[in-house]
Amino acid sequence: MTKSTNIVWHESSVTKEDRQKLNNHKSGVLWFTGLSGSGKSTVSVALEKEIHALGIRTYLLDGDNVRHGLNKNLGFSPEDRTENIRRIGEVGKLMSDAGVLTLSAFISPYQEDRDQVRALLEEDEFIEIYVKCNVDTCEIRDPKGLYKKARAGEIKGFTGIDAPYEEPVNPEIVIETDKQTLEESVQTITDYLKKAGYLG
Repeated sequence: MTKSTNIVWHESSVTKEDRQKLNNHKSGVLWFTGLSGSGKSTVSVALEKEIHALGIRTYLLDGDNVRHGLNKNLGFSPEDRTENIRRIGEVGKLMSDAGVLTLSAFISPYQEDRDQVRALLEEDEFIEIYVKCNVDTCEIRDPKGLYKKARAGEIKGFTGIDAPYEEPVNPEIVIETDKQTLEESVQTITDYLKKAGYLG
């Protein structure tokens, strides 16, 4: 990848703190990680609706949606997965600087990649949410038919089948979607956000 040269960061006269004050809430990135079919998108969509109704400025970044545009030139090799997450991390950082609470729903199977996103943000701006669900349940759900294709050999390098998923070491939040209802999962996250001062 060609690196940019002869560039200088240009400061704005409006700060992140100014934007947060205007919005009347903290900004940051809620990072949903888990296997395909674990419920990342379902939970993040429901959560965004819930906190938007509370007056929180949000934006949802979903893995498939981002691959339709920003990351449409990336595949699913380990290198492309790393670059996919790197780009999303940078977008999340920009959104946080804009004063927005961003919900990012990505398999993001590698701990190192997630840690690199965490390192981009302020200490309290990255909230890792492990959407925990056993692979058997994910495979039964199989909302996109991907597990079936992976088992048939039509998809190579599929996370949880023939590619690894590294569980978060120390996530801020764990929801177990094979044991909790959608409402319970959303409530768990909302309770955390309230205690952490993210909801105004």
